[in-house]
Amino acid sequence: MEVQNRLIEIINNAIKDISYPSVAPGLFDPIKYTLSVGGKRIRPLLTLMSTSLFTEDINPAISPAIGIEVFHNFTLLHDDLMDNALIRRKQPTVHVKWDANTAILSGDAMQILAYKLVAASPSEHLKQVIDLFSKTALEICEGQQFDMEFESREDVPEGEYIEMIRLKTAVLLGCALKVGAIIGGAENKDADLLYTFGEKIGLAFQLKDDLLDVYGDPKVFGKNIGGDILNNKKTFLLIKALELSSEKDNRQIRGKLKEVNFSAEEKIEFFTSVYNNSGAKNECGKRMEEYFNMGLKALKRVNIETEKKYELEKLASQLMYRES
Repeated sequence: MEVQNRLIEIINNAIKDISYPSVAPGLFDPIKYTLSVGGKRIRPLLTLMSTSLFTEDINPAISPAIGIEVFHNFTLLHDDLMDNALIRRKQPTVHVKWDANTAILSGDAMQILAYKLVAASPSEHLKQVIDLFSKTALEICEGQQFDMEFESREDVPEGEYIEMIRLKTAVLLGCALKVGAIIGGAENKDADLLYTFGEKIGLAFQLKDDLLDVYGDPKVFGKNIGGDILNNKKTFLLIKALELSSEKDNRQIRGKLKEVNFSAEEKIEFFTSVYNNSGAKNECGKRMEEYFNMGLKALKRVNIETEKKYELEKLASQLMYRES
């Protein structure tokens, strides 16, 4: 943890040092708030860890790493507004603390700030970094669009769900690692392998999130358990339960999804039982392990000393077996 703690301290100090214009504090206060309420700092951590695989000087990667973290938090700010989420990281969401219009505009400003920070990449790598970051940013929007469309669809195949979480979550982890590798001077093949590592770990990470939303401890998880169930979210668990259940159970599940007046506690209890009995919980765990192992295989192929990759392996395991 010593390496991670040192890098996270660098990241947190860099976030505190972000320079905001003195005018229009109502625009920037929500950004400061969003960045101050915590978070795991996984993405900038991955960027700096990736850079350190190829060079001892990580300073040129700090600003782009912070830009990726700002962009990630921008997506959460807008996601919370779209989902009407009340709490994020145990604190009121921006649209609750302020209002919806503020959340939209401050989110837009965050996105611009993110690009400004990423554009501080070394000039010799700038085009490659900006092209990758822009491609990733657009993919995340595509993933969010798919997620929104899934809300009004009764049937979402597993493959479409995996593609949605790849776009919405996994590509940014891949981008963070590849940006770090590019700035560190990695060969293209190694940068691509690190992207694959991040993408596969990202898929496992999101599947873990699906599990934690149902089976996590709310005191540790940082938000209320069962939110996906109450919002009829098409998660891997729900998709798999519908696939594995009998026709009779399927009808009952679909009936529950259509109920307008219901007890939140009873609905959560019903679907938790469905996920347990159908085998959906076990399937989610198995698929998570598969993506985790794919990621580790890609990391092993990166052409550097094995011991240098230990910290990334350790971080991947922490993400895989986390409780929050």
